[in-house]
Amino acid sequence: MKKVIEVKGLSKVFTLKSKGKKEVKTLTAVDNVNFEVRPGEIIGFIGPNGAGKSTTIKMMTGILYPTSGEVSVCGYNPWEQRKEMTYHIATMFGQKSSLISHLPIIESYRLLGAIYDIPKDVLNERIKEITEFFDISHLMDKSASSLSLGQRMICEVAAVTLHRPDVIFFDEPTIGLDIVVKKKVRDMILTLNKKYNTTIFITSHDISDIEKLCSRIILINHGKVMLDSELKDIEHVFLTKKKILVSYDEKVDVETVKNLFVGYNVNIGLEEKITVEFDENDIKVADVIEKLLKVGKVQDLAITSASLENVIYDIYTGKVQEED
Repeated sequence: MKKVIEVKGLSKVFTLKSKGKKEVKTLTAVDNVNFEVRPGEIIGFIGPNGAGKSTTIKMMTGILYPTSGEVSVCGYNPWEQRKEMTYHIATMFGQKSSLISHLPIIESYRLLGAIYDIPKDVLNERIKEITEFFDISHLMDKSASSLSLGQRMICEVAAVTLHRPDVIFFDEPTIGLDIVVKKKVRDMILTLNKKYNTTIFITSHDISDIEKLCSRIILINHGKVMLDSELKDIEHVFLTKKKILVSYDEKVDVETVKNLFVGYNVNIGLEEKITVEFDENDIKVADVIEKLLKVGKVQDLAITSASLENVIYDIYTGKVQEED
């Protein structure tokens, strides 16, 4: 299958000179990174601060030269064909705005159209389309500086779609937004992906962004790719561990409960309630509940499971590794 992004053996080593000293040190920010992205994928590129995310993306977008390795984005070498590539990609990075603060939004869009050599009639049609699509017609005559953060972010998302890029790089697209605007921005990103088959590459520390938007996660730490997997596969491998807390009307014997689960890999403990820990790949939740109901009259029952955030934290810290 065709790849819209190909990264092979990508490394970046920075040379650091100590002030007033001859000593030279090196810092490996990105270390032999490899991955491919298919058209239309939504990728979550995640990792802790200092993991190498920004350096990798800067090389993918032609801002930095690599120490070694190869990158192809939309068929272009980013650092040798950056101008040609920019017609096929868009970036929305943090607080770096594509809107001119003192100009009306409509004028910023017209300026962007000129930058991307979009014919005037085509540009007018696209501006009409995105104002309807993003529901921002009431904002077009307002300056970017007069907008709320949520309004500006929606106009920013609209702006990066003007030249119909094949790939959009989003950095923290929902940071600082309230829950209503977050949902709206996420819905817009998903709709863009479905309507135009746009490849979306997202970095975010908000795991909810990753869960709600991404079909695949690439996790990087210490400059190395630690995990590259479909989200559904991560959920199948790591999010099947469950815990059920049960309280009965009367005190029950833990040994009686244990005997119901002989042959299953189940941990049972007694605190103020009976706790049953298990893996859904070994025994299903419904079967566990059915057995627990045989013990006595249940007063209360609660089911909890591992969160994606906790799983990712464990991978960061080396507590778990991707299973084959």
